[in-house]
Amino acid sequence: MYNYIKGIINGYGANYVVLDNNGIGFLIYVPNPYVYKENEEYKIYVYNHVREEENSLFGFKNEQERDLFLRLINVKGVGPKIALPIIAGSVDAIYDAIERENVLYLTKFPKVGDKMARQIILDLKGKLVKNNDLFTNDGLDELMSVLESLGYKKTDIKKILPQVDASNPVEQQVKDALKLLMR
Repeated sequence: MYNYIKGIINGYGANYVVLDNNGIGFLIYVPNPYVYKENEEYKIYVYNHVREEENSLFGFKNEQERDLFLRLINVKGVGPKIALPIIAGSVDAIYDAIERENVLYLTKFPKVGDKMARQIILDLKGKLVKNNDLFTNDGLDELMSVLESLGYKKTDIKKILPQVDASNPVEQQVKDALKLLMR
């Protein structure tokens, strides 16, 4: 898997850019191609989507956009072509819409109806941790579930998550989190 590709924008279309990297032109689908200027160098974070009849690159300005995109495509019924226009909106606004269960905001995106918006909210609400504009939980889903089952509030859990080492086993994460919550 590629993390990012750095190169010069050689052209663009309605939903893609062509990024020239050492003489190879990568066609990368992006949320908004018009934020990129031709003949300028960019670092585009990518996701390589491989299926039976398709091998596509999807690009993002930063890793937070890519993380939200990856979470969206894991929602039942949401594929890359549906998730990409959603990312074109404000990431903060999407996060807030999910947390506040704002179905109306989510249905303004192409091919997102009431049922799909509710599925996105159901699958992602409470799983996106907002910390200095980062939307990631760094593999701490299981820890959140354990702490919620112990009766702790999501708001309290979200405050201590950045202080827990996600590389530790879950048992150690729980011990560390409990110590932090007891303070």
